Amino acid sequence: MIWLLALRNIVRNKKDSLIIMLLIAVITFLFFSGNTILSQSEYGLHKSYAESLTGDIVIEKKAEVTMSLFGANAPHLEEFFAIEPLPAYNDLIKIVESSPDIEMFTSQVSTTSYIEIGNKRSGAIICGIDAKNYFSLFPGITLKEGRFLTDGEYGAMITEERAANIKKASGENVRIGDEVLLTSAGEAGFKMRKIPLVGIYSYHNAGTAMKEIVLVDAQTARVLSAIQVAGANIDPDPDEDAFLNGSDIDDLFWGSDPSLEDDTVGDAGSDKLLDILYEKLNQEKKAETAESGGDWNFIIIKVLPDKNPVKLIKELNILLAPYGAEAVDWRIAAGISAILVLLLQALYNAGIAIVCVAGIIAIVNILLISVFRRTREIGTLRAIGAQDNYIRFLLIGENCSLGLIGGIMGIVFGFVIFTIINAINITIHNDLLASLLGGAVLHIDFYWGIAFVSILFSVVLSFLSLILPAEAAVRIDPVRAVREG
Repeated sequence: MIWLLALRNIVRNKKDSLIIMLLIAVITFLFFSGNTILSQSEYGLHKSYAESLTGDIVIEKKAEVTMSLFGANAPHLEEFFAIEPLPAYNDLIKIVESSPDIEMFTSQVSTTSYIEIGNKRSGAIICGIDAKNYFSLFPGITLKEGRFLTDGEYGAMITEERAANIKKASGENVRIGDEVLLTSAGEAGFKMRKIPLVGIYSYHNAGTAMKEIVLVDAQTARVLSAIQVAGANIDPDPDEDAFLNGSDIDDLFWGSDPSLEDDTVGDAGSDKLLDILYEKLNQEKKAETAESGGDWNFIIIKVLPDKNPVKLIKELNILLAPYGAEAVDWRIAAGISAILVLLLQALYNAGIAIVCVAGIIAIVNILLISVFRRTREIGTLRAIGAQDNYIRFLLIGENCSLGLIGGIMGIVFGFVIFTIINAINITIHNDLLASLLGGAVLHIDFYWGIAFVSILFSVVLSFLSLILPAEAAVRIDPVRAVREG
């Protein structure tokens, strides 16, 4: 009975009802469309990173700031916060292996370096991988040319975007087997490695940072980042010792061959000098011993599909605390771009909250005017015995019905807009936006869960708007209302 009366009042007050429905529809549309796009960004980023780079969980050494696979998750701090090796790596592996919730895992060394292929030299993010299980953990990596790195070999793999940039700069195609020169400099000195190119690959929905990644064998990455393999006991090479500790500074460049000092040697002498430097700098590679666990920066974990990564992170952190290590989720491991989506979602919903406050104020004013217009009607109801709660429920039924209808209108409008956008096939040329929105072509999916929450949101919004007008209605004196109405 009360709902029929509420619907009758909605029809009788068409103008006020329409304004309230439109206000709620607009706010619901903004809430629904914004959270749909942000949720799709979250899903797209998670899929891209989890299936290509970070897995579901990453174990790293606990530091003053959280570390991504690329460095510190804070602006301008990477140079001050180097990625440190995991402590007690073999003990950490035992903890990981003992968890029944983990499907598979792999290890990684991360650093930065300059890479030179042909005549093209540029900066790169170096990921030293455990090739025996790395590619099986990441189905988002697609081989374009050559082959994947194999366990125990020295080599590098570059992205197809880097290969295209090299061709654009040099005019020559990158070929499998080309020499890749990696150089780095730091507190441990100048490091140089020359390894063959074994493959060209691509990431699914790669962001800007991912296109700069170069996959190499773990030992090459360790040398570039000056990580020493524990347990290695290498006797110094007498020739190398003599080379590095010669009494004459010229011996460091010309050795014992005086012919190289002759200006007539020209380019041939320079080439021979480079050959000597390459050979000397690569001698430690020949002296490397087999690793018995090795030193790594990260352990990357893929969780079983039916398990909760958040719960597993809490369990792992209890076990990892004594070792000075911690488990973080994919978002922290992915770095700033993934954290940015979470920040945008918080900022957007904060903006929606401000819009809601303005909307509530507008709806409250409309409802108060409506209550004053219906003073005689409400006074008559109270005069014939209607209790305060009956008046409240009547107004709640009216306003929540308007909120429900307005919420459905907002969802339908959003669905129509999404359908039009998907039909247009808008191309996104910005790499960051493309990675955030799940691809180079803009496509927005419809999420029933967000639609349901949006409708619930519209009903709650209409209920909150009713509190003050309802209290004003129950304070109406029935005798005065009938006399003055």
